[in-house]
Amino acid sequence: MKSPLRYLSILAALLLAACDAPFDPARSEAPAPLFHRDDFRPPVVSVLDWNIYIGADVDAVIAALASPDLNDDLPALLTAIQTLQETDVLARMQAVAREIARARPHVVGLQEVSELDIDLTGLGLPVDIHVDFLPILQAALAAEGVNYTVAAIVTNIDATPLPGVRVVDHDVLLVDADRVTVVSTLAQNFTNNIGTVAPGVELIRGWVQIEATIRGTSYTFANTHLESGQGDQLSLLRAAQATEVVTAIGAAPRAILMGDLNDLPGSLMYQVVSGAGFTDVWSALRPRARGLTCCHLPDLSNRKPQFDQRIDYVLARGVGHPIIGVRGLVRRLGVRRHERLRGPFHPIWPSDHAGLVARLLDLPVGDLVADDDDDDDDDGDDDGREE
Repeated sequence: MKSPLRYLSILAALLLAACDAPFDPARSEAPAPLFHRDDFRPPVVSVLDWNIYIGADVDAVIAALASPDLNDDLPALLTAIQTLQETDVLARMQAVAREIARARPHVVGLQEVSELDIDLTGLGLPVDIHVDFLPILQAALAAEGVNYTVAAIVTNIDATPLPGVRVVDHDVLLVDADRVTVVSTLAQNFTNNIGTVAPGVELIRGWVQIEATIRGTSYTFANTHLESGQGDQLSLLRAAQATEVVTAIGAAPRAILMGDLNDLPGSLMYQVVSGAGFTDVWSALRPRARGLTCCHLPDLSNRKPQFDQRIDYVLARGVGHPIIGVRGLVRRLGVRRHERLRGPFHPIWPSDHAGLVARLLDLPVGDLVADDDDDDDDDGDDDGREE
C-alpha cells in the first residue's frame, strides 16, 4: 500500500509539469457553460399601466357645461386651456416613453390618450391648439429605440361642447412587437354609461382587450377607464362596467386587467373583479404600502405628491404559482421628485396619476420575497433633492 506522502509527491510533480508546459491559447479558454444564465430564469410577464392625463381639469369644464348658467362655460374652458399650456404634452409623452423603454413591459395599458382640436379664433381669441397624444408618444418611443405598436384602441368620449372645440378620449393597448404576438383584439364601449350631460358632450366609456402569446403561452390583456365621480349611483355604474369587462374576459386561464378603475379597494367594483378571480397585484405584493395613485394638481405644479386614493390597478388571474399565487415586483411611476420635468412655466409631473409597472413570475417558483425599494414611505416621496 502506497503512503499518502507518495500520492502528494506525484500530485506535486504533475502540477510542476503543467506549469512548465508551453502556453496554448486554445487550451486556456474556459469551457463553454452547459447552461446559459437565462435558462435559470422563470418566465416573466410584464405590464405597464398609466393614465397619461389629458392635461387639464376636464371635469370642471363638464360641470360648467352641464350647469344652467351659460356664463360659466367659456371661463371654464379658458382656464382649462391655460392649464393645458402649463402641462406640456410633448415633454410628458417623452417622459412616459422613457419609462416604457426603461421597463420594457410586454404590454402597456394607457388611459386618457387624447386628441385636442381647439380653435377659438372665430371668437376673436388667439387660441389655436391641435394635439394628438398617440402619434407624439409613438414618435417618442421610436426615439427611445423600442418597438411598441398599437394592438387595440377604443374611443370613449368624442365631445364638441362649443364651436371650434373637439376633445376625443381613447384607451389604448400597446405591445412590444418583438416579443408579443397578438392573436385577436376587442374594442368595445360599455352598454352602461352616463350618456349625454350637456349639448355636444356624451360620457361614454369602454375597454380594449387582446389575446396574445408570449414565449408560446397565451394571455388575455384588458385595459379600461371606468366612469369617475362620487356617489352611490356612480359606484353602481362602475360595478356594472367592471362586470362587462370580466364577462368579456370570461374563463381565460391567464388574464391581466389594468386601468384607472376610479374606485377604491373594497368598493362594489373591486368586489366584482375579485369575485371573477382577479388578484390585486399591489395588495398581494406590497401589502404594507398604501400605493396611492391619484392625484397631482391639475397643473401638475405640486412639489410633492398629494395623493389620497388608490384607483389605478393591475389585476391578475392565473398568472404566478398555482398555490401561493401572484409573485413578482410592482412599483409606481411618477411619484418621486426626481421624476418631475422641466415645464414651460414650472416643474411638472408626467401625469396627474401614478403609473404602475408589474413584472409577474409565471412558474412555480416557491415562496419568493417580492419587494423593491421605490416608495415604501407611502406618500410616494423620497429623500432626493428637488430639481
